[in-house]
Amino acid sequence: MKNAALIGLGMVSRTFADAFANTTTMKLVGVHARTAQSRTAYLAKYPGPKDYASIGEIARDPNVDFAILTTPPNARLEIVEMLAAHGKHILMEKPVERTLEAATELCQICEGHGITLGIVLQHRTRPSAIKLRQLIDTGDLGALQMAEIRVPWWRDQNYYNEPGRGTYDRDGGGVLLSQAIHTLDLALSLTGPATGVTAMTATTGLHQMETEDMVAAGLRFANGAVGSLFTTTAAFPGHPESISLYFDRASAILEGSTLTLHHHSGEVETFGAKAATGSGADPMAFSSDRHRAIIEDFVDALSNDRPPMIPGRAALEVHRLIKALETSGKTGTTTQI
Repeated sequence: MKNAALIGLGMVSRTFADAFANTTTMKLVGVHARTAQSRTAYLAKYPGPKDYASIGEIARDPNVDFAILTTPPNARLEIVEMLAAHGKHILMEKPVERTLEAATELCQICEGHGITLGIVLQHRTRPSAIKLRQLIDTGDLGALQMAEIRVPWWRDQNYYNEPGRGTYDRDGGGVLLSQAIHTLDLALSLTGPATGVTAMTATTGLHQMETEDMVAAGLRFANGAVGSLFTTTAAFPGHPESISLYFDRASAILEGSTLTLHHHSGEVETFGAKAATGSGADPMAFSSDRHRAIIEDFVDALSNDRPPMIPGRAALEVHRLIKALETSGKTGTTTQI
């Protein structure tokens, strides 16, 4: 049994509460938010954990094995420094930080203190994604030739009216860092690294925000495959994200939690069942099962002295891709990774 403290009580904190309520391998022993009002409201709904008034209390508490960090990206550096200095392992919601450089610095801080840093990119735990990874590893599908990545989501203006949301100062970016990062990370785990992008980024008239709400791009991968990306939060009413991979002997389509294989022989196979993904106006309209899987893996990693499913360093790969997409969109030129 490992004990955790939850730092940050925004929207996703409900998902973590549900995840802890449905597991026996870990316990949520305390929570912290900047205001006492937030902590009181959270504990009224999810009673039991301790009310930590400061990060220092968590860092100094020997009863805490690791902290789950869900704060906005711009609030993390000081927190990570304090937790790491006191030997607390950290499981952090995506993105790692606002920029690739800042994300790399957080990884270096944890490595310098011998701290395990894991990142919550829970799409990798979907059974359909695990099944596709296994099929790719066998080589039965043949070589990857082309990839098509789509995240046609919707967020209404009220979502971006929260102070700081959709700004470079707090979030570091728009649809790429806040929404598409999950699908991009999963795609890279299946395709291997991208080597170059040609992108267009824009903010549509459907949103008033500082950062981008639409990105379209062409991609090249290290294995020679080519591909395309389309991601937005302006596609009302929101549709499931999808990753379509075209191999020598079959096409594999991941749509939400479902995998469909179209073999060149004519056979069609389907794995998984449809499930909500948070693609529409309610960003939290999804099950806590995938978050629970990430936390349980992290706990097992700590117990068995192994890396977690997605270490901090592994998450830098998607940050590199996002930086290249942003750079290409701003300069209008192809950007190498």
